[in-house]
Amino acid sequence: MKRPSVTNPLYDRLFGRHAGKDTAFLHLPDGKILTHAAFLAVAAQFGHVFAGLGLKAGDRIAVQVEKSPECLAIYAACAQSGLVFLPLNTAYTAQEVAYFFEDSGAALIICDGGAEAQIAPIAHRLSAALLTLNADSTGTLMDAAAPMPTVLATTPRGDGDLAALLYTSGTTGRSKGAMLSQRNLLSNAETLSSEWQFTNADVLLHALPIFHTHGLFVAVNVTLIAGGSMVFMPKLDVDALIAWMPRATSLMGVPTFYTRLLQDARFDATLTAGMRVFISGSAPLLAETHVQFEQRTGHRILERYGMTETNMNTSNPYNGERRAGTVGHPLPGVELKITDPETGETLPGGEIGQIEVRGDNVFQGYWQMPDKTAAELRADGYFITGDLGRRDADGYVHIVGRNKDLIISGGYNIYPKEVELVLDAQPAVLESAVIGVPDADFGESVLGILVAQDGQTPDIPAIMEAVGASLASFKHPRRLLIVDELPRNTMGKVQKNILRDRFS
Repeated sequence: MKRPSVTNPLYDRLFGRHAGKDTAFLHLPDGKILTHAAFLAVAAQFGHVFAGLGLKAGDRIAVQVEKSPECLAIYAACAQSGLVFLPLNTAYTAQEVAYFFEDSGAALIICDGGAEAQIAPIAHRLSAALLTLNADSTGTLMDAAAPMPTVLATTPRGDGDLAALLYTSGTTGRSKGAMLSQRNLLSNAETLSSEWQFTNADVLLHALPIFHTHGLFVAVNVTLIAGGSMVFMPKLDVDALIAWMPRATSLMGVPTFYTRLLQDARFDATLTAGMRVFISGSAPLLAETHVQFEQRTGHRILERYGMTETNMNTSNPYNGERRAGTVGHPLPGVELKITDPETGETLPGGEIGQIEVRGDNVFQGYWQMPDKTAAELRADGYFITGDLGRRDADGYVHIVGRNKDLIISGGYNIYPKEVELVLDAQPAVLESAVIGVPDADFGESVLGILVAQDGQTPDIPAIMEAVGASLASFKHPRRLLIVDELPRNTMGKVQKNILRDRFS
């Protein structure tokens, strides 16, 4: 009797399909190439190490290490062994990561060797195993893996099984662990690969971190499912991007990537002639950047919209109008509606409300937080994203801000994005952020925070006059401040909670 084949959809579709292939997977900064087969051999060795520690399917592995091929191989090993991958921001302190270790019940912690002394007492207290992995491919994990076999039996898993745990930033309270299933990750990778027309001929410039959904579950998964390769850079390095670009076909980045490239005279139409697509996300792209980019290169940046809990929800079209200031249409298989934040009722087209999405991409809920899950994930499968937006007459989705950033002044709702668009368009203004600050009369009043263009000084009275001509009086900033820069997180999002704390 023939034995049934092992079924592990995520591993089989992303990694296992490349077993034995000597095709290029990772182009490394030193010029070396790591093939699919060599990469999977390392992942298999890691899987044997994890099994030797007694880890079993469903256990969590918390990883806080610098970006490296080996870090990525931990993800592959987790998929093959049915373990749950928990990547953590490398900027977090030991005190911060202690919460994630404890909350997740991590069975194994993998950290940088330089952090071992701080992490060891935490691991001991939580009865978690501890291994180290350094950016130079050394550490106790590498030592343990060296003698291990390079072939590993794949653990059967279903598409509803938990594959990853990603913690949200926690700007409004305790960080929440978003539970992502095999189906969530795989469905999104398949959709994006098709929509953005990735193939095995693609060479992706990868300079994003891999502790975040953008760099890991979008960039890596799409490349794997298409069979392409990646230029695997430790971090954003404009010189490296420019050096590699003639040999690449695609780039995924945050807006900072594109503004930095535009500041370099070498970045032009000739350099980008062989590029197929530039994709941006994780933070809004200024309309000015869109215009400058197209004028300089002839390429129009493709913007999309996603989040930790859902991966990608919408995208501007690969073929068709990529409309600046929008994040395109819902992806195939994703349902999106705009609802009244108070009643949950669907609003007519063009009206601003909260964005809700439903589809195979939507997570299973928050780890050990049933009340929070019930509050944000409706019984019918729609997830309340916390983002405010609208759909225009052509169906394009416009993001106007986060629900928590909504300003209510004298009973009127003020959407910061609407005011920011006016401020951003003023002479000498590079970018702006609008927040609500306490006001004795109105509850909240509008504060505009400006960043000046290099070498220029915004004319505050002229800007206030322009705002007066464009917006109703209740939306006017009561004051405008000029700062050197706006606080941003790793993925380039403006951290308005920090601004509110600073200026309240």
